Amino acid sequence: MRVAGTVSVAALLLAVAMPTAPAMAQSVPLKSLGRFDGWRENALVGYGLVTGLAGSGDTRRSVVTRQALRNVLSRLGTSVSEDQLSSRNVAVVMVTAVLPPSANVGDRIDVTVSSIGDARSLAGGTLIMTPLLGPDQRTYALAQGPLLVGGYRFDADLNQQQRNYPTTAVLQGGGTIEAPVESAVLRGGNEIAFLLANPSFSTSQRIADQINARFGDGTALARNADEVRIHFTGVPGEVTGFVAQLENVRVEPAVSPRIVINERTGTVVAGGDVMISSVAIAQGDIKVTVTGERSASQPGGGFYGGFASDVSSLVVTNTKLEVAQGVGDKSFRFPNTSVADLVQALSRAHVDTRRMISILQAIKTAGALHAEIIVQ
Repeated sequence: MRVAGTVSVAALLLAVAMPTAPAMAQSVPLKSLGRFDGWRENALVGYGLVTGLAGSGDTRRSVVTRQALRNVLSRLGTSVSEDQLSSRNVAVVMVTAVLPPSANVGDRIDVTVSSIGDARSLAGGTLIMTPLLGPDQRTYALAQGPLLVGGYRFDADLNQQQRNYPTTAVLQGGGTIEAPVESAVLRGGNEIAFLLANPSFSTSQRIADQINARFGDGTALARNADEVRIHFTGVPGEVTGFVAQLENVRVEPAVSPRIVINERTGTVVAGGDVMISSVAIAQGDIKVTVTGERSASQPGGGFYGGFASDVSSLVVTNTKLEVAQGVGDKSFRFPNTSVADLVQALSRAHVDTRRMISILQAIKTAGALHAEIIVQ
């Protein structure tokens, strides 16, 4: 490991020998650790047409666009043949939205529109009324309105200017709920299930303990690492108030020892209390350089006078091999410390992120890093 700048080896070892204080765990509301079973969003999808495009819609090669346009005009009482449809101001699109867990008729939701044909841009278009279906093939919302496209594309004489992706657009509040939705959190009439976003036996048991301390023993039971069963003893009209109290129960979650490494960006994220056992690290730089020099031997002037026309210049290549070992290479021994201290010490030694990743992976292989490494 090469120590650069004004940082000395003594300072580096001192930084590692004095570990930082472990991070203090903080309690958080229960609602930030997961969700109640039955309280979830649902996906909606539809298939429609966008009109009003300035010649940037689907071409005549898109058979599905002409068929969809004929179907729309037929429902409106107009009968046209396929040969009469030649406009490029129309594009066929897929329409998607998210249905909230609870919604009333007339509520507005955001809608996303994406081209599925060969349209160049949806800028300036208007979505024709499109039913949005749920997984059960029921219509839960209708979408219609002008599109908001965060980009553009212009073509002229084989020149093209494009910004972002103009084949995807958004309708802010462009969907209207047509069927009421109400999610129920009670199961079997008197039981509520809380599902953890990050399964953990420790966190699950802590949640049950805090709920029992708040509402009495026997109220909650940690069923497994990702579910806590909660017994409700009130009347159905009191469910909302009971769930509201549950959401604000504060719990100190257990933190899993993990190190997340993104090799594409060189990012390392680790908890401040992830520990490393005593380990020795040696990393050296060996540089091998191969240099080739070419020289030419020219024959005398008499040869160029025509006496020996088959004689040419002689090219000689001399190869030189050099092996240089870094003079600042060091071997360090780290006492029991945390990943945060190790990364801080390596940063002071001007070790780049790529080498930090290699060091952490090597320490994990050696069995001295007590955490899970997740490589993205």
